[in-house]
Amino acid sequence: MPLDYGDKMRSTQPIYVLSGGVSQFAKARTDKTFQALVKEAYDYILSDLDLEHRKAVELIDGIVTSYFSDHFTNQLMAGIMVQDYLGFTPKPGHRVEGGGATGGICFQEAWKAVASGYMDLCLAVGFETMSRVNTWKGNEFIALASDTQFDFPVGGFYSGYYAMMVARHMKEFGSTVDQLSMVAVKNRKNAIYNSFAQNPGDYDLEDIQNSDTVAWPLNLLDICTMSDGAAGVLLASEEGLNKIEKATGRKIPKVKVTGIGRGTDMMRMADRPHGDVILMPHETQQDYEGSQFVDGKLKYPGIHSFRAGRSASIQAYKMANIQNPLEDLDFIELHDAYSSSEIQTYEDMGLCKYGEGGKFVESGSPFMPDIAYKFESSKGIKLNDKGKLPVNPSGGLIACGHPVGATGLMQGVFALWQLQGTIAKHFKDNTLQVKDAKRGAIQRLGRPRCSCSKGLICACWPFD
Repeated sequence: MPLDYGDKMRSTQPIYVLSGGVSQFAKARTDKTFQALVKEAYDYILSDLDLEHRKAVELIDGIVTSYFSDHFTNQLMAGIMVQDYLGFTPKPGHRVEGGGATGGICFQEAWKAVASGYMDLCLAVGFETMSRVNTWKGNEFIALASDTQFDFPVGGFYSGYYAMMVARHMKEFGSTVDQLSMVAVKNRKNAIYNSFAQNPGDYDLEDIQNSDTVAWPLNLLDICTMSDGAAGVLLASEEGLNKIEKATGRKIPKVKVTGIGRGTDMMRMADRPHGDVILMPHETQQDYEGSQFVDGKLKYPGIHSFRAGRSASIQAYKMANIQNPLEDLDFIELHDAYSSSEIQTYEDMGLCKYGEGGKFVESGSPFMPDIAYKFESSKGIKLNDKGKLPVNPSGGLIACGHPVGATGLMQGVFALWQLQGTIAKHFKDNTLQVKDAKRGAIQRLGRPRCSCSKGLICACWPFD
């Protein structure tokens, strides 16, 4: 299956991420309305740029808003209410939604508004206030992002879907519970050094495995929490960048979006086929043939892997001229709503071959090089490639929280700060700063990966 979209989606001009802001995520932010939470993230952007609100309203051409569900706010047209609250009416604006990929799609829609020439400056903001209902009701709302005439009536809910997927991954490839726990330990420990994180912690493997079982093999500490929060980014053309620099009287580090991709698969998981793997440039079909596979060949994607994630990755890599992501990227912020989804996404993104995600985490590649993780000393586990390509240095969704409409934008903000070299400024600690980071990726998933968005951004140093 050829995927040639990368050439079609190229922009004729550079698109920059100028600034980003994140509200404090929490299990419940009862102190503020959803509009005020978005303003918290928006005000962070203005403060970061030293830009006055009145000048921002004058210069910014339009706004894209994202939130996952109308049900949590019991409000239609909430995106317009946010735009009104921030003072951007009657400028252009629209709302996007794509399950767990919602925030990432918002980032891409803002990119497209600028890349098309429609805008020079586009504000992308997203939010979710999931605490307004009981947890069981929130899980029901989230489950409505499945086929309500097929999956939902037979008890389908997201933790169950992801548990089923990773159980098949374990059966097909031999991945283990210890490997899942290593992901959870990594992300929660990283988040200790992130002042925005909701659920940091210094755990060992047995701590993860002894937490309450939600849907085997996934336990409580393997899973992100439903949260309240907001995030936003400001994207610009070269002309937009010049306008902001003139207004603020300062030079802004040039962090450029070099590639985007988006994939979609069948809504019902049972409909997903058993065919050939969509290959990365550094893979061959022979990689997925042999006695280690049932009937001598990997049946793809089934429910152990997801074409939407692979499709989005290939598009973004082609657009950004990435040949081998493990060698060409410096860090990744990806969708780890579950520890298992991080392992599966290593494979979808081509960081390792399909079936080798568990071994990839055991190698140490996705860990931060200078952080000591408990199992290294308590179990004597050696991470031979520690820090080769840090994944979720921020702590990811598992530790930062998951207000769905905001998290993809949160990832964009954290990636921006990595590339600007300003992690210490924003996190109040330099531990999570990836050394000499020049190129990073953000990746989002939705409805057990029937939708996926991906963006690649890089720092353009030096700048004039």
